[in-house]
Amino acid sequence: MQTILGAGGAIGNELARALTHYTNDIRLVSRTPQKVNPDDQKFPADLTRADETRRAIQGSEIVYLTAGLPYKTKLWESTWPVIMQNVIDACVEEGAKLVFFDNIYLYSGDNLNPIVEDSPVNPPSKKGVVRAKLVKMIWDAVENRNLKAVIARCADFYGPNVKDVSLLTELVLVPLSEGKTANWLVNDKVKHAFTFTEDAGRATALLGNSPEAYGQAWHLPTAQNPPTGKEWVEMAAQVLGVKPKYRVVSKGMVKFLGIFVPIMRSIHEMLYQYDKDYVFNSAEFEKTFSYTPTPYRKGLEKVVQMQFRK
Repeated sequence: MQTILGAGGAIGNELARALTHYTNDIRLVSRTPQKVNPDDQKFPADLTRADETRRAIQGSEIVYLTAGLPYKTKLWESTWPVIMQNVIDACVEEGAKLVFFDNIYLYSGDNLNPIVEDSPVNPPSKKGVVRAKLVKMIWDAVENRNLKAVIARCADFYGPNVKDVSLLTELVLVPLSEGKTANWLVNDKVKHAFTFTEDAGRATALLGNSPEAYGQAWHLPTAQNPPTGKEWVEMAAQVLGVKPKYRVVSKGMVKFLGIFVPIMRSIHEMLYQYDKDYVFNSAEFEKTFSYTPTPYRKGLEKVVQMQFRK
């Protein structure tokens, strides 16, 4: 059996669909899980509770941790280490392999072009410090507790029916589709990569089912040569068939809006990712697994077709 912890999110759903290529025995774990495939097993559990986490993982060969928490720093600091410890303990006890779906927050913010697997670990944000701690917990357990683990890391992501957690969707696609003005953060002249969620789901499933992949972190397939902010807005507008109206939101304005809009308050410390080129490199994965990422234009067309033209 292969188990998804944190099922129901943007990545968890794509992963559940992708896992059908490897197994028909899939368990979906969340507080209120919903089936993605007809034969999925639903398993309600609270991952902050060790006993529930242990029961959720029991009988699993591979465990995928794709859970997400509300974008609040204090909650991340208090809750993520508890969840990770519970998952590691249960995987070790059960003899299950662990696949952790991660982001790039642990890397240094000094140079994001290119972002590669051996980029320096020096997180410039409190959320990044939390992610670095989680990764250290995993590798310590690999070294000292015989855990078998792999880390699947992606850039900011976008994809069909991804709500609330994709800045590209929320700041650009949604307002343009409603005839409003799109927003771009800080600097529209620098490049910004996004990972397509379908690629992320397929690649994470592939890593979990590739014994040779374990023991290291991989960058999930992401198209090369990302557009600038201005080019993203223009491409999105063209796909939607509207005018590319947009404004650039400064760091000061993001901080001000945070007084009224919680998500703006939460992302302020992450704006270093938008004031310079953000170019995510997945060449090692692409070469090793002969995988070609979805081109940006094709990805946008699929998002618009499935989410904005129903």
